[in-house]
Amino acid sequence: MKTTPEHDARIAKMTFASVYPHYITKVENKGRTKKELHQVIEWLTGFDENKLNDLISEKATFKDFFAKAELNPNAHLITGTICGYRIEEIETPLTKQTRYLDKLVDELAKGKKMDKILRHQ
Repeated sequence: MKTTPEHDARIAKMTFASVYPHYITKVENKGRTKKELHQVIEWLTGFDENKLNDLISEKATFKDFFAKAELNPNAHLITGTICGYRIEEIETPLTKQTRYLDKLVDELAKGKKMDKILRHQ
């Protein structure tokens, strides 16, 4: 699925710090914890809590955030629709990676079991 260049540019420039509080609110409002959110983020990116805090402090854009990440080799198993896009059809790598994160946060908020979210085989 093609995203527009404007859409991709907007995601690249958005800071992780601007979205992170929304992730916390979303999962906590559904009875999940910040610790679980961090577990999901670490599974996808390799970032522990200290590294996340560093990236938030430096106001890393999603472009920088994912450039520094070591994406989980099972990330390609994240499929489905998020924000109106079918993840497996997104062609722009950064946009796809950002939607991976959005999908994981969404699954966490919806009460999915952690082993399913983390794509344990």
